[in-house]
Amino acid sequence: MNPFVVISGCSGGGKSSLIQELARRGYAVVEEPGRRIVAEERAAGGRALPWTDLAAFARRAIAVAAADRTSHEGAGDWVFFDRGLVDVAVALAHATAADRLDPTVTRNPYHRAMFMAPPWPEIYETDDARLHSLDEAVAEYDRLLPAYRDLGYDITFLPKIGIEDRADFVVERLAMRRR
Repeated sequence: MNPFVVISGCSGGGKSSLIQELARRGYAVVEEPGRRIVAEERAAGGRALPWTDLAAFARRAIAVAAADRTSHEGAGDWVFFDRGLVDVAVALAHATAADRLDPTVTRNPYHRAMFMAPPWPEIYETDDARLHSLDEAVAEYDRLLPAYRDLGYDITFLPKIGIEDRADFVVERLAMRRR
């Protein structure tokens, strides 16, 4: 069984809060590569930022996401990823107008079941690492959804409910897949 479960979707859709709740429950989690890169680039005065050089940012994020996956090889239970290789490959394809995704995506699959956070305008807000508008976040979501479908993932849309109930939903859906 592949224990790597991606939680993807619209920026500001509650993914990181869900990841934090899953970690609180004792699950292994991997924070979003993009947020870590933004913090590192800002600290170093770098330019691999999504609003400065999206292609450089995405290339770096692919390397980070692949390393994240490798570092959790052999995990016995679910490992939840706040975004993953597909997300950053889609960003790179968008930035470079490529017609196909980086091959790292198909060489390093996640569990077939993945969870997608739909746009949630009522909770969307910008912060130091998320400078784009809700419209830009929805456009990104609109690129991610077909990419995950085309790669054969079984997409489950996260309901717009409280974080604890959302975590229950994810854990219950995955338990049903184990049966």
